[in-house]
Amino acid sequence: MDSDDLGLFGPGSVTWKVHEEPILIVAGLRSLYLQALHPRAMAGVAQNSNYRTDAWGRLVRTATYVATTIYGTTAEAEAAGARLRRLHGRMRATDPDTGEEFRIDEPELLRWVHVTEVESFLSTARRAGLPLTDAEVDGYYTEQRRAAALVGLDPADVPGTAAEVADYYRQVRPALRMTREAAETAVFLTAPPLPWKLNLPARVGMNLGPARLAYFGVAGTAFALLPPWARRLYGGLGLPTTELSADLTVRALRLALTALPQRWREGPLQQAAKERAARLTPR
Repeated sequence: MDSDDLGLFGPGSVTWKVHEEPILIVAGLRSLYLQALHPRAMAGVAQNSNYRTDAWGRLVRTATYVATTIYGTTAEAEAAGARLRRLHGRMRATDPDTGEEFRIDEPELLRWVHVTEVESFLSTARRAGLPLTDAEVDGYYTEQRRAAALVGLDPADVPGTAAEVADYYRQVRPALRMTREAAETAVFLTAPPLPWKLNLPARVGMNLGPARLAYFGVAGTAFALLPPWARRLYGGLGLPTTELSADLTVRALRLALTALPQRWREGPLQQAAKERAARLTPR
């Protein structure tokens, strides 16, 4: 029964420990900056997505999908994965270099998106101050192979340790570069249109309201958390002190977010998962 199911991971997993962190909102943005550097993956997004006209709707849908895979029941996670596979299976794009038409659910592209996402979650949480042992780090990557299977990847072809992730990045880096689409996406990610309720100051004549300034801070931190080689691909942006500044900023932001009431930090799927876990845990 779904009511007795703790999902793909459960309360004893490293995945739950990592995704308990509200700082992962920064990690999600970091992963998008990183993903944009893959020309073929970026073409697939640009030619199939309405992210420019519905940026916040797409963000909510992506966050809901991730939360479902992490905290939903096994049936809910598998259903979400099946929907995503059907959606991706219908999509095609044109390679910007060769003109070749390709499927956006090619394993190479799915693997790139998966690795950049989970590596962003993990590295951001650690740099923000979440204590994780090396064994837990490898455990997280191994656990996340279950999420990779949901999008159609063979778990055996997905990096399952920190060393394998580092090796994967070394292999893929020669194919990465900043294209025009990547640059436009990075600018958009840094200054997207805000939801209208948060954009009031601009409507009354102010260019930078509090919400816009706060978002700039989050976007700047996400960008600064990129690996040095990724920042160099974006044109060498960042001073020698960028890494230290990013670490200090993300740690301060984590402290601020964890000080918020729990009901503000946890979504309904996470709350429901914790309720199931509490009910099923022997007293």
